[in-house]
Amino acid sequence: MQLQSITTATIPGYRIYEYLLVLSPYEELWQRILKEKNAFAEKYKSDHAKWGKPHITLANFLQYELMEERLVNRLNMIAMGFHPIKVELKDYGSFPSHTIYINVVSKLPIQSLVKTIRTEAQRLMKLNDDNKPHFILEPHLTIARKLQPWQYEKGWLEYSHKHFTGRFIADGMLLLKRPLGEQRYQIVRRLEFQNLAVTTKQGELFM
Repeated sequence: MQLQSITTATIPGYRIYEYLLVLSPYEELWQRILKEKNAFAEKYKSDHAKWGKPHITLANFLQYELMEERLVNRLNMIAMGFHPIKVELKDYGSFPSHTIYINVVSKLPIQSLVKTIRTEAQRLMKLNDDNKPHFILEPHLTIARKLQPWQYEKGWLEYSHKHFTGRFIADGMLLLKRPLGEQRYQIVRRLEFQNLAVTTKQGELFM
């Protein structure tokens, strides 16, 4: 998902990054999905299928790098209080007429996590009124996006009949970032789900 371009003046000297918060499958499943993405990219000439790495996006947003430490602390508190999530993948779905993805069958715990993040961390994810965070409440694992009409039509004709199954336990989430306009994300921090009784409320972190 592409965030809005920055339309307002930015603070001189402070870098803005695009951040992604994701659940990532374990290595063997990750490789299987990557193979599917590469096969799609080759067959339907889709660069976006080739570039994007396999993950389930929870949120994406723009923010100043100087906010990163506060943001990581807040997300870490959320993760510590959250339980590991069993993620079930089955077959394919699509967003007409631009995206083909692997279905996430076990939506509820992921939606619950996203809503918790939205409630407790949204303020730290908002760059300005023109650039608010996107929270993904329809979890899916993208195979290819930004497809042209012919790529989508031909691809979906094939993938609507294809099967895929996979499952993994998400025992943490990854915060990724990249400089604006660049392709490659780097890992900022892995935030582990520990299912602890975390009682810190939002205000306490900033006292």
